[in-house]
Amino acid sequence: MNYWLVKSEPSTYHFDQLVKDKNVVWDGVRNYAARNNLREMKKGDRVLFYHSNEGKEIVGLCKVSKESYQDPTTTDTNWLVVELAPVKKFKKTITLEAIKAHKILSKMELVRLSRLSVVPVKPEEFDIIAALSDSF
Repeated sequence: MNYWLVKSEPSTYHFDQLVKDKNVVWDGVRNYAARNNLREMKKGDRVLFYHSNEGKEIVGLCKVSKESYQDPTTTDTNWLVVELAPVKKFKKTITLEAIKAHKILSKMELVRLSRLSVVPVKPEEFDIIAALSDSF
């Protein structure tokens, strides 16, 4: 199993909406590196959900429910989507400030490649976030 992180502005798509929807097509990604990450996602992979711009925090966990396929919002075959389903909302969110202050988490792709909307997460990073969230 691999681990990932996706970003969304909560005013655009909030984690609570994912919980309500039960499944979402993660579309509109228009960055080649993020697209390549979508391509690598496999069904069952765990995905951290990050609220960007407003909040700047990891708020929950979801999973890949369907692997990548052509983005239905465009005819350009270069762009892909995956489908995500919620697993749980975190009891404690993990702020970007806390991530940057942590010796290991400060090296996450989230910090290094801050503009990228879909990034891989190392297993040790995932385990630390799981512990900090008090949700596992």
